[in-house]
Amino acid sequence: MNMLFRWFGRSKPSIQAASPGDAARLAQIHAASFHRGWGEGEFESMLAERNTMVHRLRLGRRVIGFIVSRIGADEAEILSIALDPNQRGRGFSRDLLLQHLGHLAGRGVRTVFLEVEENNQPARRLYERAGFATVGRRERYYLQPGGEQLNALLMRRDLS
Repeated sequence: MNMLFRWFGRSKPSIQAASPGDAARLAQIHAASFHRGWGEGEFESMLAERNTMVHRLRLGRRVIGFIVSRIGADEAEILSIALDPNQRGRGFSRDLLLQHLGHLAGRGVRTVFLEVEENNQPARRLYERAGFATVGRRERYYLQPGGEQLNALLMRRDLS
């Protein structure tokens, strides 16, 4: 993939720990990705918590995605992963997720959980390809703007 980026003159995406200065952009990406977006203040709070890990995905100088997890003992929950709508479908989410999982393992996390909307096929494919398996279901967990309630799947991946 590096060769392709060099060949076409594009910068390679990079993944780093997010900083408080990223909060506004992370909130913007989240709002473009979910019905109820988290605000800048919510991201600032998460970035300040010791048990929360946030990575940003940059393409050149622009932040185009992020992933957030909360860690408790040897378990973690992925709270959100989002990509700028214009950058989807290019494999960036997979790279972001896999690198994030590596960082979680480095912090001693052995098991990772997440919830995903049952009808969200792209996200489910991403998680299944990354080794997550469905271990439960929450009926009518997600409330849509029109009042519709959608099911959530609880997924798990062991890192050890």
